[in-house]
Amino acid sequence: MAGEQSQDKTEQPTSKKLADARQKGNVAQSREIPSVLILSGSLGVLFFAGSWMLGRLTELMRAMYQRAGTMSMLPETMHTLFWDIFINGIVVLVPLMLVVMTAAVFGNVAQFGFLFTGEKLSPNLAKLNPISGLKKLISLRSLVELTKSIIKLVIISGVAYIVIHRYLDQIPGLMQLSIGNIIRFIGQVSFQICFYTCMVLFLMAVLDFAYTRWQHQQDLKMTKQEVKDEYKQREGDPSVKARIRSIQREMARRRMMEAVPDATVVITNPTHLAVALKYEEGMHAPTVVAKGAGFVAQAIKTIAIENDIPLVENKPLARTMFKSTEIGDFIPAELYRAIAEILAYVFRLKGLVNP
Repeated sequence: MAGEQSQDKTEQPTSKKLADARQKGNVAQSREIPSVLILSGSLGVLFFAGSWMLGRLTELMRAMYQRAGTMSMLPETMHTLFWDIFINGIVVLVPLMLVVMTAAVFGNVAQFGFLFTGEKLSPNLAKLNPISGLKKLISLRSLVELTKSIIKLVIISGVAYIVIHRYLDQIPGLMQLSIGNIIRFIGQVSFQICFYTCMVLFLMAVLDFAYTRWQHQQDLKMTKQEVKDEYKQREGDPSVKARIRSIQREMARRRMMEAVPDATVVITNPTHLAVALKYEEGMHAPTVVAKGAGFVAQAIKTIAIENDIPLVENKPLARTMFKSTEIGDFIPAELYRAIAEILAYVFRLKGLVNP
């Protein structure tokens, strides 16, 4: 049980996990938003262009019936007839198809942006596993989808009942109206049912989108071990990086020790710190070629003694230089005077200047 608990997915998905899921086409996608946009767009087309569409179809039917008695059943005549029907049908349906396609694309792009991937189209034999299919059938997600379907059915039925109930007293009088007025009445009631249904379904789509995003985050949650493994893949194994840093420090220390024999003087603390300086004619200022504390300081002093490099004890100066300089730096300008006195002393020891 402890092993199972340790593998609980309690961590929020990382940016890499979200990007990988998006690359595979696994994004938070609510089917309700495109559906309600398509329904609303279609309703808008029928509201603004419905009369025009009905008029075009009426003219087409009238022309067909007028020619029915005189039309010959020759191939050329039938070809012309079917071609006219096809062209008029396309003209009537183009506005509706454009709005439907635009609504479908916008409903998805608004949720997760533009995404082109072939992962969803690639064959996956795991989807044919009946056991996995049965698990999905009785899963929580399936229960949620069933609940949403039932709610939509109840909403549509309730809206239809409320709207129709308002016109119940007008229904008996339809028998005395013309066919055109009856169709107009049915269209008016149907439009109201669709309009109010769209309003309720839009609110439902917003709630479904919020739930879908939450569910998507839950599905992509990671275990602590997965987060650690991903960090290792992205940043590298910490133990390996520590080993590399250790090797780099050792190589830098070795190079520093190799530069000590070329130093001009070593300023000490005297036991805890050591800073090796190098100065030659033509240099802008003395440079720090090595510095260290503890065992490193002892090693610097040992090498200096072996190469006859003077050791000068100056505790304040050694501490200041150790804290304020790095390997390869020129000494700070405020230390010029103190260093100049030490270099003059060193040069007198070596006989390079007159006392």
